[in-house]
Amino acid sequence: MIWHEVGRTKDGLLRHLADSFAWKNFDCQYPDFACDARNVRLGLATDGFNPFKTMAISHSTWPVILIPYNLPPWMCMKQPNFILSLLIPGPKGPGMNLDVYMQPLVEELKELWEIGVKTFDACKKESFQMRAAIMWTINDFPAYANLSGWSTRGQYACPCCGFEIGSKWLRYGRKFCYMCHRRWLEPDHKWRYNKRDFDGTQEFRAPPDLPSGAFSLRQMEYHGVGDWSPWKKRSILFTLPYWQHSVLRHNLDVMHIEKNVCDNIIGMLLQLEGKSKDNDKARYDLVDMNIRSQLHPKMHPSKGKQYFPRACYQMTSKEKETFLEVLKTIKAPDEYLSNISRCVQVKEHKISGLKSYDCHLLMQEFLPIAMKGCLPDKVSLAISDLCCFFKELCGKVLNESNLEHLEHQVALTLCQLEQIFPPSFFTVMVHLVIHLAHEARVGGPVHYRWMYPIERFLLTLKSFVRNRAHPEGSIAEGYLAHECLIFCSRYLSRVETHFNQFARNDDSCFVENVSVLNPRGRPLGRKKQVGFNVKKRKRASRISLDKKALVQAHRYVLFNSNNVDHFRKAHTDLIKRQNRRLSPYEVDKIHSKEFPDWFRERVARLEEQDSTLVANDIKWLARGPLEIVRRYSGYIVNGVRFHTKTRERCLKTQNSGIVVTVKTLSYASSRDKNPKEGEIHYYGALTDIIQLDYSGKYKAILFKCDWVDINRGCKIDNFGMTLVNFNYLQHTGNDICDDPFVFASQAKKVFYVENKTQNGWLVVVHAKIRDVYDMGDEQSNDTDQGNEQVLQEINHNDLIRPEADDSDDIIEVTIPMENILPHDKDDNYIDDDESDADFF
Repeated sequence: MIWHEVGRTKDGLLRHLADSFAWKNFDCQYPDFACDARNVRLGLATDGFNPFKTMAISHSTWPVILIPYNLPPWMCMKQPNFILSLLIPGPKGPGMNLDVYMQPLVEELKELWEIGVKTFDACKKESFQMRAAIMWTINDFPAYANLSGWSTRGQYACPCCGFEIGSKWLRYGRKFCYMCHRRWLEPDHKWRYNKRDFDGTQEFRAPPDLPSGAFSLRQMEYHGVGDWSPWKKRSILFTLPYWQHSVLRHNLDVMHIEKNVCDNIIGMLLQLEGKSKDNDKARYDLVDMNIRSQLHPKMHPSKGKQYFPRACYQMTSKEKETFLEVLKTIKAPDEYLSNISRCVQVKEHKISGLKSYDCHLLMQEFLPIAMKGCLPDKVSLAISDLCCFFKELCGKVLNESNLEHLEHQVALTLCQLEQIFPPSFFTVMVHLVIHLAHEARVGGPVHYRWMYPIERFLLTLKSFVRNRAHPEGSIAEGYLAHECLIFCSRYLSRVETHFNQFARNDDSCFVENVSVLNPRGRPLGRKKQVGFNVKKRKRASRISLDKKALVQAHRYVLFNSNNVDHFRKAHTDLIKRQNRRLSPYEVDKIHSKEFPDWFRERVARLEEQDSTLVANDIKWLARGPLEIVRRYSGYIVNGVRFHTKTRERCLKTQNSGIVVTVKTLSYASSRDKNPKEGEIHYYGALTDIIQLDYSGKYKAILFKCDWVDINRGCKIDNFGMTLVNFNYLQHTGNDICDDPFVFASQAKKVFYVENKTQNGWLVVVHAKIRDVYDMGDEQSNDTDQGNEQVLQEINHNDLIRPEADDSDDIIEVTIPMENILPHDKDDNYIDDDESDADFF
């Protein structure tokens, strides 16, 4: 419970919530609370869910969950540490009456803040008065309204902008749009003066100030609370003494915002019926606003029908098939718990059934890849910038200076999208993106403040339902039994429990004193002694390695063993003394070919002389490995699972992609006399895994790969993506000087995605490893730097795609403009696009 004070790395980066401004500001305001690190900081989360496994029954149960934030990252957001404090029964959700049910909890929170509770510290063997405080709430957007009291619908739907939001009423779309993102640009930015490409107005207002707790209370007094005010109630949380002084009281949920933005984009690109924001009403709103005349309905010259010109963001049928085919054929690595291909219908040109995590992967990894070649570059780059924003925002380690850059970058990105998409695209969920980077600066990393862990916990609660007549009672009994088992299992040391069982890709318990010749990791396919024959994939096979491959593998071990550095330098100096006219390239080539034999002879002479330079490991390395090696088809190292290409041939996952980053001298050719020194990324595909045996004393695990030629088979495109082509290989192993092997511990995982618009070229995607946290070592202190944003000017001619207008594939007008009666906002009409379905 005191890890946040004594265990975390304090280097200025945001790794834990204790590094955030909100945490530090709370400590400054209440030093008596902060002086004892054992006092608990809590997050309060709530959401409604249907406890039954069928949606035919309408029922909404609302748990209220407390999350302790004192714990380290690998424990903080785990279900065994969640506290189910309230369970509000259905069948209807509490709505704005949520405060009525929260009264007992708030009273206990007041007591925990003012008095505390006597608690025994098992570490120090003493009792102390433990206090607790709520940091903020975690919830989706409708629940945001229930907890805060601010209505998240209508004209003032954004709780961060408040009364200063710039919303517009769409007369034909019959809803509000939020095209006000030029306010976050520099005061003298040229887009502030641009009427034509935006909403027909100039924008000179400054960005709105985020409302503080005291300011919100003054607003309630001035505007009142009730039907005619956005404030529907005064939240019960304001009765907590510290609540109005909190700098971040309610979190915007990145999970649901990202899903809604992804659904909007996918619906627009594929023109999905019922989900596309570009329809007849959206085009008529352009006519009503007198903007973008190129997209207004026109008369077809040959068919004599009214049609809508194809917008720059609309794909043709062939482009839709290409786009969907990329998503259909993606093979993601083992760490990605998603199968997007099941949602893709290529022939029907549809994507349906996407879950929140599917949208998360689409936005951060796959959408920019699939769009390549299917849309104009200006549209693809703008959407890719938005995807890059979400990817950087969701990093496990954040840099405050990078977040300041993200705030500026996302404003430009949204302004670019305003020039491309119609006003109906900009729902309140799209607008909320502008506030996410600032909230990350204040509150810390996103994965402590989003709904993914809460949604998984709701699934666990749903599994407790046994009596369908009383679902809440079943949940309460199941939760209490589960908590009892968790409590008891913490005291069982020699019994496998939920807390001490090994993770699926765990390799930490197999080796002590890890080194090059004592590697960490475990092979896949290990057979357990269970008393009967288990039909599993054979773990290993013994083979005799051919002489050339054995020399290459042994040479790699020698060249990457620190204990041999002295001998390598001595051999290089010897070559240079024997022939001073050799170029560095020729010296390296001779050194690579002759060193193993020279090293063996040199060590043998030193042994005869009883030299102290010959340690045990040097002695066994010089003698070389045995010809008989072990071959594996899969291996887990550093918490990452790797498969050979042969093993994954019939699997739906891809775990054979490898990247190795080395600092080396790079030669353009054999005639190059000026090599370049720097970091070089070698991309490859795993073909073989072998274990070298040095007479039973030492072992080395090596990966053999097909390596892409970094000169001919590797490039970076205009989107900033790395492309590789396996038709151009290097270090194939045919030559004795090739290096097809690397240590297993040096490999990092990537996977490759094929885009048929670029024949033979694959896009490299770096795999994200789950449950691996950066704790501030030297290697991981470098945070990811985003690609520099390219400001794209959208001209009038860029809004339409006349070259893509096919007479057989035109977008006909289905509802004439005169048949749609425009409604003013005073009609109190709520369109389907502003219903709760937009927030889930």
